[in-house]
Amino acid sequence: MTDQTLIILGASGDLTARLLLPGLGALLATGQVPGLSLIGAARDDWDDARWRRRVQESFGEGVATEVAGAARYLPADVTEAGDLRRVLDAATGPVAIFFALPPAITARACDALAEVDLPEGTRLVCEKPFGIDGDAAAALNKALSRLVPEEQIHRVDHFLGKSTVLNILGLRFANRIFEPLLDATNVASVDIVFDEKLALEGRAGYYDHAGALADMIQSHLLQILALLAMEAPTTLGAAEFRDHKADVLRATRPFHDDPAACSRRARYTAGTLEGRELPAYADEPGVDPSRETETLAELVVTVDNWRWAGVPFRLRSGKAVGNSRKEAVITFKRPPRIPDGLHGCDQPDRLRIGFGPDRLALDFNINGPGDPFELDPVSLEAAFGPGDLPPYGEVLRGVFEDDPTLSVRGDTAEQCWRIVAPVVAAWRAGAVPLLEYPAGSPGPEDSLLT
Repeated sequence: MTDQTLIILGASGDLTARLLLPGLGALLATGQVPGLSLIGAARDDWDDARWRRRVQESFGEGVATEVAGAARYLPADVTEAGDLRRVLDAATGPVAIFFALPPAITARACDALAEVDLPEGTRLVCEKPFGIDGDAAAALNKALSRLVPEEQIHRVDHFLGKSTVLNILGLRFANRIFEPLLDATNVASVDIVFDEKLALEGRAGYYDHAGALADMIQSHLLQILALLAMEAPTTLGAAEFRDHKADVLRATRPFHDDPAACSRRARYTAGTLEGRELPAYADEPGVDPSRETETLAELVVTVDNWRWAGVPFRLRSGKAVGNSRKEAVITFKRPPRIPDGLHGCDQPDRLRIGFGPDRLALDFNINGPGDPFELDPVSLEAAFGPGDLPPYGEVLRGVFEDDPTLSVRGDTAEQCWRIVAPVVAAWRAGAVPLLEYPAGSPGPEDSLLT
């Protein structure tokens, strides 16, 4: 890697302090990014000293103190070409611009950058969601492509930097025991669930305009689906790997083409979660109850190709859910017949991939310790390696190394919006009621997951 500059637009925001800077600090601690200069820009009237304190606090004690000590902050309106030109003039070497901004502001910043001469080799890094719908995603892609080639655009989905998600590739394609069974002949269903105990946590400004469908399913969970369902690439080179993901997403649509029947939406009411009293989502500061923003969404899709046709992929994500569950579960079909005399084969075989804690489990049935004709369910478990870097550190490494493998390609970003568009339309038309569930509960009773 050569000396380069990272410019963070939206440097004073929560995303920068909570996720981006800690990930950068972890990457810098590996020594893989020598000579990095860091510039923050936002509308807040900060100075270098305040920015440096934030950087060092986020990095942690003793990490990359030279980068933090030399970091610069420039107050700027990131939608104004003149301000962006001034920020770029302060950069040295190749430049990566990270848009730590809401989608609408990112689009306006791109329009402003069109009036600025970007340094040769500039990379643009966008945080999900990419637009607010399919049309906005297409417009954003067009604006980005006017600035730099597609291979220099990194659409960051930090889920793709999670070591467990990346381990899906090794699990599927390096183990003959599993790969031949992953198809419609053998698989009954696939569940991808990310329920968390976190509630709104002061993020109404973003979340109340997005909701669980756009925030989690349209982005993160469809990306995991693509990894679980893709065909084996010859290599993990960026072009071929992303082509295979795109093939899956192009084949994905709402189950039975019935967006009302294959989706659920709900939001939490007041409740108790781990001893903490939570208000109803509608009563959270900054929330507009009339928007009917969902805090839990479920969507069943089909991947309509030769391998997976007819298999339901059930995606779910919810906030303030008591039994936090973060995993992908592949449920296999039952044997065509169990010999007479064997009893207790009540549980289907399941392959579970946990996203926190990082683990792999295989559930199946064997003869029990007592009556040999009585079958008992057992589970074999193994822990995945945690990886050397946090998710944002992993995706930033790809940016600095000009490797777009873990970034979302423009066409697949638009495909993800296409998949959920019929569901959004059904919700807006009132075809799917907004259910409720108490904070701290397992979620709504009328769930599509079994």
